[in-house]
Amino acid sequence: MQERGTLLGMRILLGFYRLVGRRVLWLMLFPVVFYFYCTGKTQRAASIAFLNQVAQHNNQPVNAGFWQGLKHFCKFADSAFDKIDAWLGKISLDAIQYQNHEEFAELQKSKQGAIFIGSHLGNLEVCRALSQGRYAVTINVLVFTHHAVEFNKVLQQINADAKVNLIQVTDMSPTLAILLKQKIDDGEVIVIVGDRTSSSVAGRVNYCNFMGKPAPFSQGPFILASLLECPVYYLFCLKAHNRYLVIFEKVADKLKFSRKTRQQDLQTTIQHFSDRLSFFASQYPYQWFNFYDFWTDDSKVSRD
Repeated sequence: MQERGTLLGMRILLGFYRLVGRRVLWLMLFPVVFYFYCTGKTQRAASIAFLNQVAQHNNQPVNAGFWQGLKHFCKFADSAFDKIDAWLGKISLDAIQYQNHEEFAELQKSKQGAIFIGSHLGNLEVCRALSQGRYAVTINVLVFTHHAVEFNKVLQQINADAKVNLIQVTDMSPTLAILLKQKIDDGEVIVIVGDRTSSSVAGRVNYCNFMGKPAPFSQGPFILASLLECPVYYLFCLKAHNRYLVIFEKVADKLKFSRKTRQQDLQTTIQHFSDRLSFFASQYPYQWFNFYDFWTDDSKVSRD
């Protein structure tokens, strides 16, 4: 879907943040969030539907409505401040808890490149900004939308020394695969999200069970991971009680799909990702930032 908002709005947001701070800015921002919530019928319905699906999946009462959806939108807006805090260095190491960090430390020590598969659950931006601290490694992030690039231009103004490269992607081409392979060979990290289908091409998806219903997941990130022949990890960054839980989960030293069982191997791999995404999303539903019908049939999505 077409994103709402402008680069100018982002710059104004950053300017006010620096001028008045987070708490005061929230008072100014809330009417804006409320406006987007009230006028974004599709996004509002998707939010409420998702929260109700989580409740059903968790065997809880299905009662999400207007106010729960508004809370969901507010959490999304608040995550933008977390991004800025991370890039300004306002998040202390004491506020971060790493899970399975020894696996990534070992990877860094070996100077081995890797691919991290993330999602729109939680706040990967925090991980990216922190990469220059505890884990000083060059990170290459594949982004698929114009606004993602523009927002990151704003963040780069905050901290131009961050070792993060943005690679805007429209399709997984052989040229892109060669470029990324070189970065892996140089010991760099590739980050790609696994919970969004292609914005330009239909059909390259696998339907996997996600919270009790089949949902389309793009094949691209997982095929790319197999082509790069490097260690593959899942990466999540979730917030709880003003602390951040950064989770590394090793998937494989290399993803391999044999010719004879390629489709089944791919289905199994993507289903595993869906299961892990479901596990964490069911615990942190208000940090789910996909504001559209996640379970919709991919062939029916408009790509005009």
